[in-house]
Amino acid sequence: MFNSLFWWLFSRVAGAVDRSIGWHRLPLLLGVLTLIGLRKRLRDRNLYGTSSAPTDPRSMPAKLTEPEGIGYLARRTADGTYNDLGDPMMGSANTRFGRNVPLEYTAPENDWAILNSPNPRMVSRELLTRDVFKPAETLNLLAAAWIQFMVRDWLSHGEGTMTHSWKVKLFEGDRWPEGEARTTEHMEIPRTLKDPTRSPEDPSPPTYLNTQTHWWDGSQIYGSDKVTQDGLRSKSDGKLKEGFGDLPPLRVDGKKHPIDEPGFWLGLAMMGVLFTKEHNAICDHLRSHYPHLTDEELFEHARLVNAALMAKIHTVEWTPAILGHPTLQAAMNANWWGLAGEHIHKLLGRISESEVISGIPGSQKDHFGVPYSITEEFVAVYRMHPLIPDEYTFRSAETGEVLQRKQFGQLVNRQAIKLMEDREHLQNPLQNLFYSFGVAHPGALTLHNYPRSLQQFERLRPPEESEGLQPRDQGTPEEEPPRLLQDLGTTDILRSRELGVPRYNQFRKLLHRPPVRSFEKLTDNPVWAEELRRVYNNDIDQVDLMIGLFAEPKPEGFGFSDTAFRIFILMASRRLNSDRFFTTHYTPEVYTPAGLDWIDDNDMRTVMLRHYPGLRPSLGGAKNAFAPWPRVRL
Repeated sequence: MFNSLFWWLFSRVAGAVDRSIGWHRLPLLLGVLTLIGLRKRLRDRNLYGTSSAPTDPRSMPAKLTEPEGIGYLARRTADGTYNDLGDPMMGSANTRFGRNVPLEYTAPENDWAILNSPNPRMVSRELLTRDVFKPAETLNLLAAAWIQFMVRDWLSHGEGTMTHSWKVKLFEGDRWPEGEARTTEHMEIPRTLKDPTRSPEDPSPPTYLNTQTHWWDGSQIYGSDKVTQDGLRSKSDGKLKEGFGDLPPLRVDGKKHPIDEPGFWLGLAMMGVLFTKEHNAICDHLRSHYPHLTDEELFEHARLVNAALMAKIHTVEWTPAILGHPTLQAAMNANWWGLAGEHIHKLLGRISESEVISGIPGSQKDHFGVPYSITEEFVAVYRMHPLIPDEYTFRSAETGEVLQRKQFGQLVNRQAIKLMEDREHLQNPLQNLFYSFGVAHPGALTLHNYPRSLQQFERLRPPEESEGLQPRDQGTPEEEPPRLLQDLGTTDILRSRELGVPRYNQFRKLLHRPPVRSFEKLTDNPVWAEELRRVYNNDIDQVDLMIGLFAEPKPEGFGFSDTAFRIFILMASRRLNSDRFFTTHYTPEVYTPAGLDWIDDNDMRTVMLRHYPGLRPSLGGAKNAFAPWPRVRL
């Protein structure tokens, strides 16, 4: 009772201090303590499961079959089942997204007049369109590639369906496609796939399924089902196949090859190649220590180590790079190493059961009273398309000379693979591509910085009908697949409304922050304030979440808004706390001693230098691989 009373008081004092002063204005230790209190309150009040929502009995899958033997106790399953042994389906592929706000606030804006107000295409054109590229000068372009690489691990709603697609009316004076005479009055946007486990007659707020595993398990390179995973393995020494080899047809059994999926681009391809190579290097390392391990054992141990290394990189490198505030940097290091710090961990191991003292890895698993899942609000705050530049310059890692220039549209899908194999123009392609990303900046997450190339983005057209999660086959591989032209800015705005994510002011209130009372309070840019007022008809409560997040002033060193950060405070640690392979099973018996040492001793810099040693002149002295690298000179 005393413990509960302490935390009840602590979290409320932290909230009061944050509202009156701001956690980011406090001295470092007080700031860290305030963040701990804010996280406690969010854990208590902003985790909502959807697994208990009514399920149509006709959609119930066959009974889950427990894997043979006890091997699954010490390995991740391909589809994410049996991570939680008491609830084997928790967090597995094709289970529901959760929520960070009460379910009564998640009803979608189904009435078209509301869903379309204000017109999402007008919001995109008037408030998002990049007038001039605004760089995020504290980051390099690898930071943009990294976050999409992580998102591909955590979540996907599927490619959608064109059945009853949304038809957004073009506003007066809008030319679509850009630069051409208007040939249509509408922009067509796929609908999110319905949750097939729900009854159509159920009046409660809809739910949606995550086609990926919800866990931080490297599913973007290992797959989220056994068939895909087996196809990626070499079946020798635990290793994965490297490179893309002979690409299959555009559609196989109704599925696209990953490089044909919307959103696949050069940065994502580079990260996939890098951590496939890292998996294989881990296999070699483990085999040198434990020559008796079989192919299967090497694969499973290496997968655990590789996924944990990616989680560590995200926690102690990427996050402090994009949120470059001293208090936040200390807090994220504490998430992994604890307040005792890295040196004490490497010297003495865990010195306390407390995650605050000794970090989350190796602590006790905790779901905080709600089954674990990625949430729709988490998806919404990670809509970070302004990070993507429209123009790219590729340079030599040895001399710094310019080798090639490209537009973003030349870096997507299969064109990305061709570029990574282009020795004629790029000489040592991957080494030079990593260097080029290391010395370039991504875009800042702000208004008027949305990539023009994504406002006129061509993708394969989703099918008209869907059965469950997988779209039906469309034609033979020899046929030219149908295309769809989209403004992803419009799609981003419409998607949050469709999925029932609260708009900006309501979102703030539900995360225990005061609503913004005027456009002048929302942004410190008077021109933006007037633009926002005009687009939203002088109604501050109509401002969309993403627009508000891009408009609000940021704390010192922050790459994204303090409002978005509230979801991050909660979910960044929850992805570790709920996963037994980061908590109770983060042990030498499961990972091997050599595997845990690999995680402790490596970071993004050592990973890149291991596979591309020619980066050393520029990357060798860097403290954070996601900060801008010094350029090499002739």
